[in-house]
Amino acid sequence: MAANMYRVGDYVYFENSSSNPLLIRRIEELNKTANGNVEAKVVCFYRRRDISSTLIALADKHARELEEEMENPEMADLPEKQKHQLRHRELFLSRQLESLPATHIRGKCCVTLLNETEALKSYLDREDAFFYSLVYDPQQKTLLADKGEIRVGNKYQADITDLLKEDEDDGRDLEKLEEKIWDPSSSLTEKQIDQFLVVARSVGTFARALDCSSSVRQPSLHMSAAAASRDITLFHAMDTLHATGYDMTRAIAALVPQGGPVLCRDEMEEWSASEANLFEEALEKYGKDFTDIQQDFLPWKSLTSIIEYYYMWKTTDRYVQQKRLKAAEAESKLKQVYIPNYNKPNPNQLSNNVKPALVNGAAGAGIPGPPGSVPTPGLGRACESCYTSSSYQWYSWGPPNMQCRLCASCWTYWKKYGGLKMPTRLDGERPGPNRSNMSPHGLPLRHSGSPKFAVKTRQAFYLQTTGLTRMARRLCHDIIRPRYLARHPYLPVNTAAIKAECALRSPDRPTKPLPLKPVERKPLESVVRYLEAHPRPIKPDPPIRGGSISTGSLTPIKSTPILNNGSPTILGKRTYEQHNGLDGTKSKALTPQWDIMAKRVSESGRPSASLQDEVHELD
Repeated sequence: MAANMYRVGDYVYFENSSSNPLLIRRIEELNKTANGNVEAKVVCFYRRRDISSTLIALADKHARELEEEMENPEMADLPEKQKHQLRHRELFLSRQLESLPATHIRGKCCVTLLNETEALKSYLDREDAFFYSLVYDPQQKTLLADKGEIRVGNKYQADITDLLKEDEDDGRDLEKLEEKIWDPSSSLTEKQIDQFLVVARSVGTFARALDCSSSVRQPSLHMSAAAASRDITLFHAMDTLHATGYDMTRAIAALVPQGGPVLCRDEMEEWSASEANLFEEALEKYGKDFTDIQQDFLPWKSLTSIIEYYYMWKTTDRYVQQKRLKAAEAESKLKQVYIPNYNKPNPNQLSNNVKPALVNGAAGAGIPGPPGSVPTPGLGRACESCYTSSSYQWYSWGPPNMQCRLCASCWTYWKKYGGLKMPTRLDGERPGPNRSNMSPHGLPLRHSGSPKFAVKTRQAFYLQTTGLTRMARRLCHDIIRPRYLARHPYLPVNTAAIKAECALRSPDRPTKPLPLKPVERKPLESVVRYLEAHPRPIKPDPPIRGGSISTGSLTPIKSTPILNNGSPTILGKRTYEQHNGLDGTKSKALTPQWDIMAKRVSESGRPSASLQDEVHELD
């Protein structure tokens, strides 16, 4: 009964999605709606997976600085698995409030400010225990240190001197350490002091009547007299009386100097009505976090002014009225609510009654599980977190096309802590599951692999297969069926069966590596001498376009055949000089072969048989 009773101030799990991890919230209010349902006004906490990678790096830097300040080498001694799980226990507080149905509560948890004296490993030893040290702003996307830490040390506390012994002189100059501001054993009586204070209030009221800004803020005589009776006026009067040696005549003259009466105003008078409304609004949102109040609401006010105004504001009727109003609202609100256990089946729950289909290559072979477990034939994929193949209940996890699943224990861990028990190679990438560091053929990858489930990266990548994988593709070609898998890319492949079959079919490897065929390379000097003895032939200049061309300048087509430059047709390709614009004099309309033919045809007096022979040779 008590476990299902939720009160204001409890840290609870909320479920907003059947597949995503539970939300962690703190109940601030419990309100009953018009239709009879109960809504919880909660403070939001965020996990590491909910913030950007830039802020995660900032949080890691803050954690390292905290370790150095605490001089605690505990994190360095923790195994990698515990470090991985400890990141799931870290939360980030926010000022964001939201309302959620109370029926979505799925249990209680414990969230505490990171204690410098407590070991981090203690959070792993406790169920549903979380910690936070930074405050996350979802709108500004910033992380700030929480103000709730206790500052201990010489920087914040005074050093207490040793107790003086009897008849021991104090070597300090007491006049420099303290200043006397009031003498209770003066010659004035209590009645005379009260009369002087009445005169000081009267001077303060008159001074406000002469001041234009004060006349606007206190338009009536009653309000001016009330403002003149505040502590700031009485403190000034008593300081003046002490400074004049408790001489009434001199003290009254000091209240009204040559320029006019002295006006003393405190923060209550200095602040305008709009500034007071802003302060009350900020106090409702941030509480007594005066730094955030100054930063977000009153940046033109000093921190000292805001704190002084707060303690003066608490003495006003406005504060008393708001306190009574809040007390009345609290009486009308719910103090606690009973939420029964949620027993409906999860949509991600896999049915154990359905016979699983045989995966590719699983015929007659079982999937090996962890040491000590009984192998179950034909169960397909193991748990993505702990790699077990036996569980009383399985849950679908990750993208549907990947057919990933978690066992019951890892599913509970995923829902509560927002991660997998074991660190994986895609642990830092979101969204998507954290896949194991295995290739489709059960072989380890040399890098992070395909970023299928992560945000598309700008860097190029490639998948490099090992020699054993390439050999398995050839030896187990009948089991793998690459053509069939190419048309069905999302079918699972039984890598364990293929690997075992490949080990049986593969021939014995030689004990010694095969010798490489030696390659004889000529020295550089002989290559240089050969190039000097066989220089590149000089290319003839292209013919000049325009004007008449004599027959003598043309080379007979039979003696020098036209090169095709590797083209499968007679037209050929453009030369390097034409492609790069080096011989701009050559015509772009005709290729070299047809250019020569046109010139031959244009010549008169050539026998037709010779022309036919030339055309036939071109063909």
